[in-house]
Amino acid sequence: MKPKNNVTGFTFLWLALYAAAAFLFEILLVPIEEFFGISLNQASPAQMIGHWIVTSLGWLALGLAIIALGKKQTGLDLLKGNKKRVSVWQWLAVILSFVLITLVQYWDWKGFKILIEFQHLGWLKFVFQYLYYIAESFLISLVLVFGQKAFELWFKNDKIPYGGILLGLTWGLMHILSKGSVLTGILTCLAGFLFGSVYLLVNKDYKKTLVIVTCLFML
Repeated sequence: MKPKNNVTGFTFLWLALYAAAAFLFEILLVPIEEFFGISLNQASPAQMIGHWIVTSLGWLALGLAIIALGKKQTGLDLLKGNKKRVSVWQWLAVILSFVLITLVQYWDWKGFKILIEFQHLGWLKFVFQYLYYIAESFLISLVLVFGQKAFELWFKNDKIPYGGILLGLTWGLMHILSKGSVLTGILTCLAGFLFGSVYLLVNKDYKKTLVIVTCLFML
């Protein structure tokens, strides 16, 4: 399906903001869980896994709905592959992104995040925690893509990671409230900018971006 002629930057911006707002689904679950006597601070393993499953399914459903809405409104098919070749220097820059985020996470967590979470959670909770991360990465990718499209239409410049900037200002700064930490919010904001840069490095190929951003986020 070809892009529609009446599409504006605001069309894509709203789609990006819908994806950012979808993160709030988890927050809306909290009072419902508390009504049933479940507190995340004191949740049993089964309750925590249940929370992750419901949140992940909610995020997945909302993300797919936003993709369908985006295709209807703009004609953009995110799942269509990008045949433009990614050069060696672009792949090297992607690898550098992995090195950079690993070093930052190592500093922040005082060790390797994946190993620390595995030791802390145990294998069963670890599996569901990381499925939850995959679902979160799915919404992250949508903010990136639609945000990038919006600002490119406005500024006619495809060299700046607008989607990453928007991601940092929405999903990133949300972590100040959800985690109660300004430092976490700032680091997440910077991660959003990095994810946006990766999107450009792989020539705005959505499928490559989703896989790489998911891996970067889980590190």
